[in-house]
Amino acid sequence: MNNAELVIKELKKVSNKTKAGFLQKYFKTGVGEYGEGDIFIGVTVPVMRSVARVHKDIELPEVLKLLSSEIHEHRFVALEILVFKYEQATKLKNSAQQKKIFNFYIKNKKYINNWDLVDTSVEYIVGVYLEHLDKDILYTLAKSKRIWDRRIAVIATFAYIKKGEFKESLKIIEMLMQDTHDLIHKACGWMLREIGKRFKETEVAFLAQHYKTMPRTMLRYSIEHFSRDERDFYLHKIKM
Repeated sequence: MNNAELVIKELKKVSNKTKAGFLQKYFKTGVGEYGEGDIFIGVTVPVMRSVARVHKDIELPEVLKLLSSEIHEHRFVALEILVFKYEQATKLKNSAQQKKIFNFYIKNKKYINNWDLVDTSVEYIVGVYLEHLDKDILYTLAKSKRIWDRRIAVIATFAYIKKGEFKESLKIIEMLMQDTHDLIHKACGWMLREIGKRFKETEVAFLAQHYKTMPRTMLRYSIEHFSRDERDFYLHKIKM
């Protein structure tokens, strides 16, 4: 039977203790760090995505067993399975299934508790689902005290950036401009950089208004694709 237990067994077979130790440090799982208490077994992203692809047809109750696991890789695979399911529902134009997956994602977002879990899934489910719908939920999430909700809000808008639509991204980035967490600064800077790749004038106009007051990490991420002289202008030549 294709179920959560089978997925867990397959992940255990390809786990690696040395890799797990590295990931525990990389994802900041120590006391007081953003990933405090998370447990890794040491499986690479390509392998996890391969496992998810093989088991993409398991039912949502089985996906929930993976998503609610204390093991990080189990949750990652669960989210990849959800992405596969959503893409399939889109191909079949099954709006009821799309809504079901979206609701499942939002209902269980408490298990989406690290940056890679957000980044591998939210754009392809929440972002795509809300494309032609009211986006109030994104603004609600952007105001959340929970860092991962705020990251969900801004990274979801990547779906619109890829289509040349920047309004939602810029509004949410403005809301998060004074956020205190580095991971939000990085996420906002990343989205600004992606906007600039597609329409530099829009990013430059936004920076003209905000670069003197935005967090330095956000600024650095946003101008990574600029020329050296341009980066110097924002980082050094103008008094911050």
